[in-house]
Amino acid sequence: MTDMKGGHFVHDKTEAPKSNLVMPLFSLKGRTAIVSGAGAGIGLAIAHAYAEAGANVAIWYNSNKKALEEAADIEKQFGVKCKAYPVNVQSWEAVRDAVNEIVKEFNGRLDVFVANSGICWEDGPFIDGPIDRMQKVLAVNIDGTFYCARAAALHWRRQKKQGTTVDGKRLENFTYGSFIATASMSGSIVNVPQMQATYNASKAAIIHGCRSFAVEWVGFARANSVSPGYMKTEITNFIDAETKGQWKDKIPMGREGQPEELKGAYLYLATDASSYTTGTDLLVDGGYCAV
Repeated sequence: MTDMKGGHFVHDKTEAPKSNLVMPLFSLKGRTAIVSGAGAGIGLAIAHAYAEAGANVAIWYNSNKKALEEAADIEKQFGVKCKAYPVNVQSWEAVRDAVNEIVKEFNGRLDVFVANSGICWEDGPFIDGPIDRMQKVLAVNIDGTFYCARAAALHWRRQKKQGTTVDGKRLENFTYGSFIATASMSGSIVNVPQMQATYNASKAAIIHGCRSFAVEWVGFARANSVSPGYMKTEITNFIDAETKGQWKDKIPMGREGQPEELKGAYLYLATDASSYTTGTDLLVDGGYCAV
């Protein structure tokens, strides 16, 4: 239950970071981050950004075992702890157990969780598509995100209340947990020419879910979403060149984005630089939604 009395939020319940300089606010040194769907693409770029900022990072993957090599490379390159875990985000028990295991292994704490796992709809108009495909898209995109949010928030609530790591040691340099979900501009607009009602609806649910978490978690965690536009990743490899050309016709910047162009957005929302930012959706779409 959120901090409200008589229909009003409790005054001065939250706090601002204690720094007069801006760059220290972007540091994640000594903190722990989990990034799901991080075997490649956007998730892997986020993991790199957090490691570069000093965080110890756990990366989750579904079937892409290359994540194991990527984790080793991150650890070697940035001198932080990084480990890859196979996790089925469609299972609450699997998500909960993985988060608990990682918190124990990573200094007994959790600071940032990025729910980045997601799958596309590739089956055209909804009324002609297979129901089992619809159910899987909703299960991965919505259920998976909500399971991750719940598992992470349970730790953040305890950490804020007790001020200790999971093994009882004093918790240093913890302000609030930061939950960030990868939504999509498709949660705000309807894409053309491809038909993808199920995917669009799943991303809209993620955006509104994060807004709701932000209110529920006031005092121990912030929640935000990032909505990428068309990004050049393997997830869109099934799209033909003609369709991609039509996408570019509608993007003011005239091109797809690169995963690396999302690093700044995710780093901002993960750190104390965004201490007064919660319940927002950050569009990174080359201007698509501006026209």
